[in-house]
Amino acid sequence: MDAQAVGQRIKAAREAKGLTQEGLAALVDLSPTHVSVIERGLKIPNLDSFVAIANALGVSADSLLIDVVDHATESAACELSNRISHLPHRERMKILNAFRILTEE
Repeated sequence: MDAQAVGQRIKAAREAKGLTQEGLAALVDLSPTHVSVIERGLKIPNLDSFVAIANALGVSADSLLIDVVDHATESAACELSNRISHLPHRERMKILNAFRILTEE
């Protein structure tokens, strides 16, 4: 996880909301110093603090973790591709057809 990127997104969301570090800290029951450490990417907040920060800023958790989410998606796609590539052609086509059916709107 890129702590600096997450911290930068938290800072940007805080500033967009017009909050100071002190204001955010008061809303989420953290010290202003701790908020500063998080925003500089020196520490990742624990889950409770992270959820409180996202809620206080009115943003989704995934918007703060977007690089992590993207990496997880890429990792899953890579694993899927690797597993499928080892199957016989006929099996790959079955999977492709099933995927097409599942993703039709």
